[in-house]
Amino acid sequence: MAYPVSPLASPFPALPAIAGVTPHVVRAGYKDWGRCDLTYVTFEAGTAVAGVFTKNLCCSSEVELGRDNIVQGRARALVVNAGNSNAFTGYRGREAVEQIMDQVAAHIGAPREQVFVSSTGVIGVPLPKDKAREGVEKALTAQPCTWEDAANTIATTDTFAKGAAATAMIGDTKVTISAIIKGSGMIAPDMATMLGYLFTDAAVEPAFLQACLSAANLRTFSCITVDSDTSTSDTVLAFATGKAGNAPLTSFQSDGAHAFAAAVHDVCRQLAHLVVRDGEGAQKFIAVAVTGAVSDESARKVGMAIANSPLVKTAIAGEDANWGRVVMAVGKAGEPADRDKLSIGFGGTWAAREGVPLADYDEAPVAAHLKGHDISIEVDLGLGDGSATVWTCDLTHGYISINADYRS
Repeated sequence: MAYPVSPLASPFPALPAIAGVTPHVVRAGYKDWGRCDLTYVTFEAGTAVAGVFTKNLCCSSEVELGRDNIVQGRARALVVNAGNSNAFTGYRGREAVEQIMDQVAAHIGAPREQVFVSSTGVIGVPLPKDKAREGVEKALTAQPCTWEDAANTIATTDTFAKGAAATAMIGDTKVTISAIIKGSGMIAPDMATMLGYLFTDAAVEPAFLQACLSAANLRTFSCITVDSDTSTSDTVLAFATGKAGNAPLTSFQSDGAHAFAAAVHDVCRQLAHLVVRDGEGAQKFIAVAVTGAVSDESARKVGMAIANSPLVKTAIAGEDANWGRVVMAVGKAGEPADRDKLSIGFGGTWAAREGVPLADYDEAPVAAHLKGHDISIEVDLGLGDGSATVWTCDLTHGYISINADYRS
């Protein structure tokens, strides 16, 4: 089923090609939706890989095998299936993934541990081996495609293709990152991306690439939520071909390492925001900024309690400045909070300061702010120097409509 494009959608950017990376798409027919549903990306030998994966204990075989494969640090291929998550499918699901890995590895002449597989879609249905075999066979000889084609192919309930790019200088060498992501529902830490892939021509050792991706994940993908549900399949992988020719980055002591890490964070932040902007049924993009917490982690937990509250999210959907619901969410977070030091605001206008509603509070500017698409909620706990920003969307009838008929 096709859904109306989110009012928060962003146009797909012009993503640069990455030397040593070639994307392809084909139709395997995992779901009867008349479009390509298998993405196949090849990497030249020596490509480094890093990854972060869902913490859902009922994860897919793709996630389990990906965690195992990431340890060896190199990649030659990526296969992404859309329409079937292949999660909660036991040995049959694992056999399907291993079949894909073996088929691709034999074709490109690489160890199967260097073939990464992701799947997304309905849970509980084994990935059909015959369709997988035929789909991969077509993909192995398919013509290269655009990044936008690849982004559309990995989508499920997404209403627009999502991509981001950034550059960094490593010494005198310019390196580029291009990235795509899919995600719209079942979005919550840890981590919360559904499926995302970063591709760079930088020369980066696997351990440092992992450090950069893990650090970026903590401040981006693990700070978003659409519906508080952590997927069985969430995966973000980063691939570095080294074709830019820079001196390899091995640690933060390497020349240009901080610039590269900042570029990775920038791309991850862009992608994370795009996922929230395409939240199922979303009409509002909400930033929750928490300050004055006892620690940054405490601030993040308070922010997530607010961002996951159905009462807060529906109030924003109804453009209702019901700051009492924010107070409630702060109090239920399980983190240090003092009612008499708490301050709440919307769009830069404080409604209450240090536990007391402001006598001169004017709701008019807040009401005007809530009519927009980009909403901010400010919370000052007044306890310390900890701070964090998390991002979510409102909760509308559209979310119910999409998920009530998802399998059909």
